[in-house]
Amino acid sequence: MIKKVINLGDTALYCDFGDIVNKETNSKVINLFRYLTDEIQKKKIEGIINLTPSYNKLIISYDLKITNYQKLKTFLDNINYKDINFPSKNKVIEIPVCYEEPFCLDLKHISKKLKISNEEFINKHLSGDYFVYMTGFIAGMPFFGDLSKDLYLNRLKTPRVRVPAGSVGIVEQFCNIYTFESPGGWNIIGKTPLKIFDKNNYLEPAMLSPGDQIKIIRISLKEFEKLNVK
Repeated sequence: MIKKVINLGDTALYCDFGDIVNKETNSKVINLFRYLTDEIQKKKIEGIINLTPSYNKLIISYDLKITNYQKLKTFLDNINYKDINFPSKNKVIEIPVCYEEPFCLDLKHISKKLKISNEEFINKHLSGDYFVYMTGFIAGMPFFGDLSKDLYLNRLKTPRVRVPAGSVGIVEQFCNIYTFESPGGWNIIGKTPLKIFDKNNYLEPAMLSPGDQIKIIRISLKEFEKLNVK
């Protein structure tokens, strides 16, 4: 299951599940994340202070006063991975997106590059069933896929200094949603009026979690304005 366990300095390591990035690999990452979270809560393992899942890796940060790399590696080596199969807690969430001006910052450029109309691009994007691989970079920011291969694009050559919160971007096989205004180099195709991360919601600030499924719903500018949460 884990290809390699690699030391990351004195207080972290990462579990490498291989180079392939797809739903199957990411599901293994999420399964181990849930298993370790459960073991920590049951106090069967001590010293872990943070678990960070990504596309195909799980970073484990730990307190060197309590544990170390070798102890954790031994624990990981002794797990019977066939027994790790947590029931799905994943949500299916509809995300409304407006593809109109002034939100579709790169749509004309994208359509020209892909040699399709704006409408064709939007329809292809809407047809996807998306899976949340990870959240991060900025708080609660979801990275989800997979895009149809004929929509793959590289990052912008010159990143923007400011990308508005709620902007929906694409790069290669992935989409993301900017939870806060920040710099970024993704191709921006629209914007959602939803607050994907609510810092005032202390119990559950993030709307989306790794493993969740997303269905994109197209909305007009008028509908966006009605739904927009300040």
